[in-house]
Amino acid sequence: MKLRLSLEALQIVDAIARRGSFSAAGKELFKVPSTISYTVSKLEDDLGVQLFERFGPKVALTAAGEELLKEGRYLLKAAGDLECRVRRVADGWETEFAIGMDSMLSPIGLSKDIEAFYTAADRTRLRIVQEALSGTWEALLDRHVDLLIGAAGEGPSGGGYTAEPIGTISFVFTVSPAHPLAKATSPLSKADLHDYRAVSVSDSARQLEARTVGLLFGQDTLSVPDMLTKFEFQVAGLGFGFLPEDCARPAIANGLLIEKKVREPKPDETFYLAWRPGEEGAALTWWIDRVRSAQPFAKLRKPTWVQ
Repeated sequence: MKLRLSLEALQIVDAIARRGSFSAAGKELFKVPSTISYTVSKLEDDLGVQLFERFGPKVALTAAGEELLKEGRYLLKAAGDLECRVRRVADGWETEFAIGMDSMLSPIGLSKDIEAFYTAADRTRLRIVQEALSGTWEALLDRHVDLLIGAAGEGPSGGGYTAEPIGTISFVFTVSPAHPLAKATSPLSKADLHDYRAVSVSDSARQLEARTVGLLFGQDTLSVPDMLTKFEFQVAGLGFGFLPEDCARPAIANGLLIEKKVREPKPDETFYLAWRPGEEGAALTWWIDRVRSAQPFAKLRKPTWVQ
């Protein structure tokens, strides 16, 4: 099928509509008026519609012309963006760059870094992906993301990635004031916990071995998709568990949760910056340097839902 519509013709129609005449459009596009007139006449003949009403030297779009230009401007913008992206690729910039992080973290903490990135690479599309536990590592190894900023725990064996620790998060064991364990006076043992429901964030990994954190064999468990849901269910008294200290402390101070001592506390979790070696495009290099210098992990630790 031969297309009767070209980007050049759309560009001419757009210029005429904005400038109000063929001659003014010609001056903007550095084309003689006869070329402008011929292109429009041929386009009208090819499409079988009238695009402009003529009023002497002035012209105005018809209803058909309005419809053509409304959609045509999207095509012109897309073509312009494509040209810029192709030039960026030639300069070493990726057309799209995906950042993965654990669902425990708050992506809004990267807002200043993202703003700086768009200044440096305004035509590289950015995508943020959140997974849980081993799911973040799987996303990197399966090429669903290009960089991990805040992957929980060490990566899987077998390699295929480069990783650097960027920070740690401490945890506290909490229950609702209405929970039966709230009345306990001594540090809680595994035997004390076994008969009650734990709230746990589900590992989002599909191929890698899923991680289970702090769960006892045979224990009733309420599995949830992310840390916010876990927090809300623990506040509601539907179970117990460890929460990041940054989000638990305000709730403890407000009486929504009670911190309890346990005989086996959860160790601090280390979070990593990780990427696949040998794929150092300009965007990946920019983000690695940014994380190393700006150290945004502290801003990622406090969820926006914590007041």
